Amino acid sequence: MSLIIPKDYKQTLTPETTEQAIQLLKSSFQEKLSKSLNLRRVTAPLFVLSGTGINDDLNGVERPVTFPIHCMGDRKAEVVHSLAKWKRMKLAAYRIPAGYGLYTDMNAIRGDEDLDNLHSLYVDQWDWEKTIRPEDRNLDYLKRTVRSIYTILKEIEEMVYIQYPHITPSLPDNITFIHSEELQKMYPGTPPRERENKAAEKFGAIFVIGIGGELLNGEKHDGRAPDYDDWSTVNSDGFNGLNGDIILWNDVLGCAFELSSMGIRVDKEALQRQLKERGCPERAGLEFHKMLLEGHLPQSIGGGIGQSRLCMFFLRKAHIGEVQASIWPAEQAEVCRQHNIILL
Repeated sequence: MSLIIPKDYKQTLTPETTEQAIQLLKSSFQEKLSKSLNLRRVTAPLFVLSGTGINDDLNGVERPVTFPIHCMGDRKAEVVHSLAKWKRMKLAAYRIPAGYGLYTDMNAIRGDEDLDNLHSLYVDQWDWEKTIRPEDRNLDYLKRTVRSIYTILKEIEEMVYIQYPHITPSLPDNITFIHSEELQKMYPGTPPRERENKAAEKFGAIFVIGIGGELLNGEKHDGRAPDYDDWSTVNSDGFNGLNGDIILWNDVLGCAFELSSMGIRVDKEALQRQLKERGCPERAGLEFHKMLLEGHLPQSIGGGIGQSRLCMFFLRKAHIGEVQASIWPAEQAEVCRQHNIILL
């Protein structure tokens, strides 16, 4: 995604008022999320040991930020990309029963990001994970959870409108569920990102199901690591996948806006299948993977919800740098300044 400069862009809030609004949104959203999904807050690590299989591999090509630990014989640690697998281990450690879970403030550094309106070196999100029963590993349970989160988004949008009446609501009443296979059939001959753009503009809010595995045409809608989301189990609609992305239509930028990646997590069979499909069965010997294959981890559902992205969307900001402090290329910062986009 290249830098988007909205025509005649105007600040909805001054930088000072924006800072206050960010605090309001973040505190309100996490309270609502905790109550709706029965989650309790836990403390998160900023880094984990390399070679344990705990860190999120994202698409498998992003390099984690690493450093040696002097008092541990220079053993290497790496800054987390996300806490997708760490959270599931914490569910087991705290013995959290089915129907309950945890959430945490996750801070990450992703040095390989292409910086633009939506992508920063600094990532802040609410990472959450919830224990489920084996019989909950189905599409209906996934959709109910997505609808619960979407209800919170609607409530936050209304709260912003009450506080700042010039920021009017735009989300539709309901979120539309579309499998990535269906999306490909709806918009044949277009790349996945463009399909998301077209569907998000049409429906306003979509949840794209089944992200990570190959579609019938041999391509992937998008990448996913093989060891947390289940993107290979056949669901009740006859397609593969029990995971997906919450994507909203962003009126300011005129494009699809991914807010959350989430899904039902792999069980033993799905993990083995997905490791084989991705050509990395040797990961079965890593700490996290051994725990799962030996039955020491609960079945779960979980995901990440971007904090800065949530603030950016509801405060009608054109650049993620308007709601978080990070580092940007000098030329990008200058272009933004010239168009009234004030980076923090």
